[in-house]
Amino acid sequence: MLRPVNDRFLRACRAEPVDRTPVWFMRQAGRYLPEYRALRGDREVLETCRDPGTVVELTLQPLQRMDVDAAIVFSDIMVPLAAVGVDVRIEPGAGPVVAEPFRSAADLARLRPLEPEADVPYVLEAIRLLRKELDVPLIGFAGAPFTLACYLIDGGPSRNHERTKTLMRADPEMWERLMRALTNMVLDHLAAQVHAGAQAVQVFDSWVGALDPDDYAHFVLPWMREIFAGLELGVPVIHFGVGTGDLLDLMRDAGGDVMGVDWRTPLHLAWERVGFAVGIQGNLDPTACLGPWDVVEHKALAVLRRAAGRPGHVFNLGHGVLPDTDPDTLRRLVDLVHERTAAP
Repeated sequence: MLRPVNDRFLRACRAEPVDRTPVWFMRQAGRYLPEYRALRGDREVLETCRDPGTVVELTLQPLQRMDVDAAIVFSDIMVPLAAVGVDVRIEPGAGPVVAEPFRSAADLARLRPLEPEADVPYVLEAIRLLRKELDVPLIGFAGAPFTLACYLIDGGPSRNHERTKTLMRADPEMWERLMRALTNMVLDHLAAQVHAGAQAVQVFDSWVGALDPDDYAHFVLPWMREIFAGLELGVPVIHFGVGTGDLLDLMRDAGGDVMGVDWRTPLHLAWERVGFAVGIQGNLDPTACLGPWDVVEHKALAVLRRAAGRPGHVFNLGHGVLPDTDPDTLRRLVDLVHERTAAP
């Protein structure tokens, strides 16, 4: 039997009234928790993601320390790529590394369609198990096609994404075929998570801020529109990017119930760019949480002032929790946001 759910997060995603601003953190299950490091040990991230029991425990760990209003299933955006046979490894301190980066149209043959029940059953089983344990909503997620393409083409993290952007512009036919395959994969992966029990989903476009508005509109926007149009599944959808201040109006055009914004764009300006009919998630600088509490408090209250109590605000960091963050700082931050936004 599914447990009762604190639906504050879901109501905020739909811009409905809430008794206080909901809070959750990207990468809230992660290396900053000593219990996470103890449980994962030396296991590689993608290997860990294939163990539903471990995924459940890792997902629940932060909720045992702090009163966050949502959980996000422990996984990685590279999981579906690895599941269809791409040779990828998450290197400590570096991130995803693809052994044989895509260089020509012939490489597209290595990207077969995803069959979620056969290829990622461990993700779906973890979601089913978590729904029996959680009393807050569960978020599923996937990487966006552009961000996944960056890893496939660049071979790993890149400062300028020069290989990806060069291929995108020089070989539009290959780019279209690659984006078609990745768009289908993202849609299938997210839909399967919702059918398994995820109550919201987030699309991570972590590297799309490398593009200018013209390139985004031509090479990315049509595919993102297709994804969000295909996600009419009855759950809120969060559209998140990094360094996307100049792309926010285009991303809003692509779709999503909530726009996730990083710390570079003041929250009230981001809201003005996307329109107040859509929710906003964010956007405390993760590095603020490495400092003394008075700094954290000052920066968090600035975010809340800019939100101005509008419906549709989900408090989060502007990106993921950093490994050196003190867990107690996050606990105090959750309490601060709840206390300062509590309805009279």
